[in-house]
Amino acid sequence: MSDQKLSIREFIKLGLMGTCGAIACASGVPSMAAMPASPQPRLGKFYRKALFYTPTAKGMKCLICPNECQIKPGEHGECRTRLHYEGELYATAYGNPCAVHIDPIEKKPLNHFYPQSEAFSIATAGCNLACLNCQNWEISQASPLETRNQDLMPEKVVEECLKYKCKSIAYTYSDPVAFYEYTLDTAKIARISGVKNVLVSAGYINKEPLRELAKFIDAANIDLKSFRNDIYEMLNAGTLQPVLDCLVFLKDNGVWLEITNLVVPDWTDDFDMIKEMCDWLAENGFEDYPLHFSRFQPLYKLAQLPATPAETLVKAHKIAIDAGLKYVYIGNIPGTDAQNTFCPGCKKLLVERKGFTVTKNLIVNNKCPGCGIMIAGVWK
Repeated sequence: MSDQKLSIREFIKLGLMGTCGAIACASGVPSMAAMPASPQPRLGKFYRKALFYTPTAKGMKCLICPNECQIKPGEHGECRTRLHYEGELYATAYGNPCAVHIDPIEKKPLNHFYPQSEAFSIATAGCNLACLNCQNWEISQASPLETRNQDLMPEKVVEECLKYKCKSIAYTYSDPVAFYEYTLDTAKIARISGVKNVLVSAGYINKEPLRELAKFIDAANIDLKSFRNDIYEMLNAGTLQPVLDCLVFLKDNGVWLEITNLVVPDWTDDFDMIKEMCDWLAENGFEDYPLHFSRFQPLYKLAQLPATPAETLVKAHKIAIDAGLKYVYIGNIPGTDAQNTFCPGCKKLLVERKGFTVTKNLIVNNKCPGCGIMIAGVWK
């Protein structure tokens, strides 16, 4: 790792994809929340005893996500952020983000949660999935030992968020399930400090870890990557049902929720499957929660595929509206009306967007000024 020293402002400017260098930071928010006990010194500063695991005859069984890796002594789990060391399981992604950035909340994407506010966004290396189309594969498919990292403990994350006047902290880019302990401790301090917490995740997490984390999460965007289990296995190295369970749990526990479906040619562009997904969402109480159809761009192991045709996304949008979903968006295609928010009652244009910028917002007291119906979301 480089010995280069950077200010946090410089680090943020460097942005994403593992281009960030390490710096030395002093803790700026002491005694705001109880922090986990220090790990054994020889493990280093960025290790913490992991949560949710149990010993078995095969090793330490991690219970954070449905992979439930059986980790042998000296080895890491599939996410590359869990280490079995001397009879305990340690998280190796704690206070060492490789990506720090300030983003518009619309980039997450969250269209109905404090529009045009900024999110202090962090990620460590590692992920519990292995998506063939991952846009951040250089960090998600790496170990925290392989990336250039920032020294940014939870209390310092909150301090920097407040300094830059960001409304929220977003746990994003890779997947916060992989840096669960870091996300949880930061979210606890943020809650005390009046900062909102945003989870951007594939939702591939077990119920008990989700139950604990959701207590401190204000909003989430969950990638519902397809509606076929075999596609989940081949495209993402996961399964469908845990993601559906995550969506229901977040909705039922008061977390503002938006859902993203990346439409990948030859993989997730089957209109019958899209209809089945939209029907399930409508039948399970998600009609007021935004659904974002996102355009695929050729990347990583699917670089040979074309970008998603615009007409495919337009048809998916219509399927979702016809299924009864009230707020449906198309992402990654500039200039489409489907990036705007319309009243589901009188059809009035309420929020106009150009990319990640809100150019018009007519919503008053969470209501449409035209017909007076409530517009779902967290607007102020």
